[in-house]
Amino acid sequence: TVMSVPNTGAASQDACYISLLGLAEYFRTSQPPNIKKCIQCLQALFTFQPPSKVEARTHLQMGQVLMAYTCNINLARQHLEQAWNISEPLMNFDDVKFDTASLLAQLHLQTEQSSHAKAMLRRAVELSQNNVYWHCKLLLQLSQIHANDREYSLASDLLAVGAESAEEAGATYLKVLFLLSRAMILMIERKTNDVLALLNSAGQIIDNNIPNPHQKEYLKVFFLVLQVCYYLALGQVKTVKPSLKQLQMSIQTIMAPNWPSDELIFGANQLEMFVWLPKEQLYVLVYLVTVSHSMMAGYMDKAQKYTEKALTQIEKLKLQEDKSILSVFKVILLEHIVMCRMVMGNRELAIREIAAARDVCLAAPHRNLLKRHSAQLHCLIGLYSMSTSFFEHAERQFLVCVSETSERDLKLFANLNLAIIYLRTKRDADLKQILDAVSTENTHTYSSQALMGGFYYVQGLHAFHKNSFHEAKRFLRETLKMANAEDLNRLTSCSLVLLSHVFLSIGNSKESMNMVTPAMQLASKIPDIHVQLWGSAILKDLHRMSKDAQHEKEAYANHVKYSENLIADQRKCVQSAHHELVNWFQGDPPVTSGASLSLPVAAAEASTSALQPAAQFGQFY
Repeated sequence: TVMSVPNTGAASQDACYISLLGLAEYFRTSQPPNIKKCIQCLQALFTFQPPSKVEARTHLQMGQVLMAYTCNINLARQHLEQAWNISEPLMNFDDVKFDTASLLAQLHLQTEQSSHAKAMLRRAVELSQNNVYWHCKLLLQLSQIHANDREYSLASDLLAVGAESAEEAGATYLKVLFLLSRAMILMIERKTNDVLALLNSAGQIIDNNIPNPHQKEYLKVFFLVLQVCYYLALGQVKTVKPSLKQLQMSIQTIMAPNWPSDELIFGANQLEMFVWLPKEQLYVLVYLVTVSHSMMAGYMDKAQKYTEKALTQIEKLKLQEDKSILSVFKVILLEHIVMCRMVMGNRELAIREIAAARDVCLAAPHRNLLKRHSAQLHCLIGLYSMSTSFFEHAERQFLVCVSETSERDLKLFANLNLAIIYLRTKRDADLKQILDAVSTENTHTYSSQALMGGFYYVQGLHAFHKNSFHEAKRFLRETLKMANAEDLNRLTSCSLVLLSHVFLSIGNSKESMNMVTPAMQLASKIPDIHVQLWGSAILKDLHRMSKDAQHEKEAYANHVKYSENLIADQRKCVQSAHHELVNWFQGDPPVTSGASLSLPVAAAEASTSALQPAAQFGQFY
């Protein structure tokens, strides 16, 4: 906040004002800043009974300094409220008036009074209709608060008003920003057709009506991020590839050394001083969607590589300025990598990374991040508990996740894993209830291809357990059709290995071999230790049936190797201090240190006795 000398005519150009403001700014910018003296200088201004505009501006400056450098929120609020009361009726005083309103709204949010923040901004939006810059800025701020409070239709309506205002002002770049922001909200609301229509119209404007090539590239990155997320939300891993490639090329262009700074690109015209995310954050975001794609497509090594790069980039940016969005990115990356670790059989690493995600959530102010990610954390701990054969804990974690989330896909994901637990623990009534509920909820909605494929897989697994082999084949062929259409490698390998087991059970060894061979090839490419363990057991039986002793011996050796890896990892898990997280069911998650708990080896080995059937049927994550 740079303080400026108020322009209030000759009478108020008193030497005292200028001296005091100059001194205040001197103390504020000293190394280190002397905030106490800065505030004393500003406070002294009021003793001269300055004109209204000087008084309002000084109250705003006091509020800014108190908010930026102190914890005295109440005093900051008093000064900002005085600045607002004085400036609200004044004409031609927009910058002070609306800057005050914007800051007051931020302050209300800090004290968790979002209704006050909304009321403040609604009033400011109403008053700013003749100032397009402030009108649009305040609309964006207000819509963000509604979106944070999950009031998506209100946020969407405000963004539509912003797009109209920008269009009336001939600000095409700003109009596209509003359109894309609205598409993002509609995507969260699952309004699939509306999202497509908005993306198409925004895409045409970007291609044809943005003359500045640098702004065009920025909008293209925003557009492509949304397009990639749209396809990934529908589980369309193959369809998304061209858009993802284009996005990766665009971000390379923006990050090139000869690319001008954001200040140069967006600083010339007031109506172009808006940017969705600075390029350094966009760079991390592109890594994040790439990780998401790699994980869904079943390329765990790739997902790990990009996660490490993204986390390194986040730490670099945090050293420059610790923006809250960086913590959001970090948590989402950790959530993805945890699932990759579990697929690969590295569950001890997974629980460490769940603990790291918990730490990021607990460190965020007002527990905002924990509120948003608590359900996901419970879901991840549920997967971890399930993969380490702590089924009661897993069940409770998934139930907490389902009760805490309003997100349909997460609910479906948790319910499908619950179904597998009920299958494994022979709770037929609970299983039937959950499958019926999932079926009813998802019949009339356009869910993710991956999740619906998973639903058919669980039904195939259920049929297999009931020895309804014909029914199992029907469900699994449906899963394979969906998985193959979109290159969902993990779903393909799980379905193939289960189909192979179905054919083995009905004595069709030829078909069983035809299924298990590609399943094992895919599983080693992913790599998925659970499918490898399962597949090697089937191969051992098939080779024994065909009296191929050499291959039977190889398959058995592989089976022992995979099994021993999982047992060794299981031992590490139950010795880890972070394993205690399986007992977190409400409130804040417990803080666990990284030190290992001492546990007798015999106990660790005993706890793995249920592991082989657990690995045999795989988890659905």
